[in-house]
Amino acid sequence: MTEKYAVVVVGGGAAGLSAALVLGRARHRTLVVDAGEPRNAPAAHMQGYLTRDGMPPAEFLALGREEIARYGVELVRDRVVDVARSEEFTVVLAGGRTVQARRLVVATGLKDELPAVAGVAERFGRDVLHCPFCHGWEVRDQPFGVLASSPASVHQALMVSQWSKDVRFFLHTVAEEELPDEDLHRLAAAGVEVVPGEVAGLAVEDDRLTGIRLADGTEHARSVLFLAPRAVPQTGLLEGLGAELHDTPFGAYPVVDATGLTSVPGVWAAGNAIGFAEQVVHAASGGYRAASAIVGDLLMTDLDAAAQV
Repeated sequence: MTEKYAVVVVGGGAAGLSAALVLGRARHRTLVVDAGEPRNAPAAHMQGYLTRDGMPPAEFLALGREEIARYGVELVRDRVVDVARSEEFTVVLAGGRTVQARRLVVATGLKDELPAVAGVAERFGRDVLHCPFCHGWEVRDQPFGVLASSPASVHQALMVSQWSKDVRFFLHTVAEEELPDEDLHRLAAAGVEVVPGEVAGLAVEDDRLTGIRLADGTEHARSVLFLAPRAVPQTGLLEGLGAELHDTPFGAYPVVDATGLTSVPGVWAAGNAIGFAEQVVHAASGGYRAASAIVGDLLMTDLDAAAQV
């Protein structure tokens, strides 16, 4: 017989674990399916989460898994490959297991696709960074580089100037003529030096970034490089269920209400599954909101059914 759960949570990051904690405490049989691929895995620490500032992401997740287990929540290391919706949801796992759920929480996050510059992938999360709010304090006052991926990268170059006054903006494949005059004036006002020319790779010594090499052979001494990965939302399950998506500059994400409810009845989404900029603290909050809404939804559904008997 197919196992039945009140809720299946797809994704065991901050959003999924937070939702599972609330659901478990509300006495709902809950299954978390986690593929074990958290977005922040390359980072040695996470920041900006009150009382958890500086905690390694792996430690944070391990504690979360311990907490949900106290309330009988089951967690499996597997991947959801298909979901079918009728009166309930039929959830198929890659390992061959099939379960049923009355409600779903999709917390599948997103993947960061890095620029094809030699050395970037190897150093991402160390001295090649993307978020100054996550890492700016730790690298403050060092010589920064910012790698442009589009004219919109000006915003990142301006933002990181809050943490260092030695910032060089490498245009890479962007022509200076593509930058609006307003942006050039702001860069000048922030003291950001604009460097034309394609970036060929990184200079590394003793396992630390020391410079940015251009295709013409010149090298700029830098100890930190900021860039903007291309966000690839993991929305396959939601699309398969027919969820409405909306386009953003960072990919297409599900349309959700204030609790994370998608356009598909019974399906909530949380964390980076709903947007590029969701930090760990936002993801945990979103999981909590989704779970509390589900608790109320299930309760009212059952009461209404009982009242009609």
